[in-house]
Amino acid sequence: MRRVSVVALTLGAMILVLGAFSSWGQTLRILDGQSTTDAGMEKIIDAALAAKYPSIKLDWEIVGWGADLNAKVQQYMQSGLPDIIVGKGQDLATYSSRKILASITGKPYLKNVLPDAVKSATFNGVTYGVEFNALYQGVYYNRKIFKDNNLSIPKTQAELAALITKLNALGITPFATHFLDLWSIGNITMQFAINDIFSKDPNWANKFRAGSISYATSPIARTIYGYDKLIYDNTWKDETFSLEQTKADARLVQGKAAMKVSGSWSIQNFLDVDPSFDFGVFPFPNQSGNAKLIFEPNITFMKSATTKYSDAVDKVFEVITGDKDSARQIYDLTKTAPLLKGVTPTYPNPSQKDIDMYAAKGQLVDANTGNLQLVWGGFQDENAKDIAAWLQGNETLDQALAAADSRRAVSKP
Repeated sequence: MRRVSVVALTLGAMILVLGAFSSWGQTLRILDGQSTTDAGMEKIIDAALAAKYPSIKLDWEIVGWGADLNAKVQQYMQSGLPDIIVGKGQDLATYSSRKILASITGKPYLKNVLPDAVKSATFNGVTYGVEFNALYQGVYYNRKIFKDNNLSIPKTQAELAALITKLNALGITPFATHFLDLWSIGNITMQFAINDIFSKDPNWANKFRAGSISYATSPIARTIYGYDKLIYDNTWKDETFSLEQTKADARLVQGKAAMKVSGSWSIQNFLDVDPSFDFGVFPFPNQSGNAKLIFEPNITFMKSATTKYSDAVDKVFEVITGDKDSARQIYDLTKTAPLLKGVTPTYPNPSQKDIDMYAAKGQLVDANTGNLQLVWGGFQDENAKDIAAWLQGNETLDQALAAADSRRAVSKP
C-alpha cells in the first residue's frame, strides 16, 4: 500500500510539472505582414523575449503586408488562426469587424503606449491592438536642390505647377518614382484622396457604396487620378515601370530627382546611400491649399480571438511595449517614429523638424481617415493596377475610374 502511494504521488507530481510546462513553455504562432522597412525586427523581439520569458518562443511566419497578409488571414480563418497577427493600424477595423481579434482593453502594458495610439486602436470602446510605430507620408525632397536653386515649398497646386516648370527648365527630374511597385501607385493615390476627399467629406465612401457617388462621375476622383498623371508626366516615364524602390530612392539622394511622394519607409534607403543626406517633407498640395502631412500608425500587434495562450501573448506584448532598448533598436532599424512612451530613436532624421512644424500648426492627419473608408486588399491595390494600365496607355481614364466603381461591394474594410 505504501509503495503504491509513493508511485501515485510521483506520477501526480510529474503530471503537475508537465501541466505547468504545457501552460508556460509555449510556442506561439505569429503571422507578420511586414512592410519593406520591417525585416529584422523579429530577431530583436526574439532576443528581448528570451531575456525575460525564455519559456515562450515565437514561430514566425513572415509575409508581405497587404494582399499577402489578407490572403493568409482568410486562409487561417478556415484552418485556425495564429496566436498573434502583425499588420498595420488600418487592419484593426477590418479584423475586429470579422470577430477574429481578442480585446486587450485595460491591459497594463497599454500604459506604455501613447494615449493617441491607444485611442486609434480602439473601436466602440474596445482596444484591439498595440500600435507600435508611425510613418509620415507626403513629399520628401532634396533640401540641397531646393536651397541651391532658391526653390520654395509649394502649398497650392498653382505653386506646385510653377515648381515643376522651373525644375524641368533646370534639367532636374521633378519626381522620383518606382511604379514597378504597384503599391506605390495605390499609396500616393490614397495620399491625394485623404487631403482632397476624406478630410472634406468623411462620409464620401459610404455615399460611394450607396451608389450616390461614383468614381466615373466624381470630379474630385478624376482630379486625384490626375495627380498620378502629373507625377508620371514629370518622372522618368521610360523607366518607372521597371524601376524598384531602392533605386528610385537612391536617385533622390544623388540629386537626379528633386522630390518623391512617399512615406517614412524611404528614409531607410536614403540613409543607406548617404547617412548625411539632408531631406525634408511637406504635404502634397491639395485643391484648397490646406493639405496636411499624413500620419500613419504602422506596425500593430493583435491577439487572435481563438488563441489558447492568451496569458503568454500578453507577456509578449508586455516585452514589446516595455523593453525600451529593444524598442529603440526597432525604431532605429525601421527609421520610424515611436508610439511608445519614453523611447527616443537615435537614427538621423532631418525631416523631423518639418514634422514638428506641421504638428505644432495642427497640420497632421491620420491615414486611417482614408484607409478605414476604403480597404487596401481587393480595392485600393486593384485600383492601382488600373491606374497603371491607364498611365501606360492600355486603358482610358474613364475605364480606370469605372473599374473602381465595379469594386463597390469589396471596398468596405
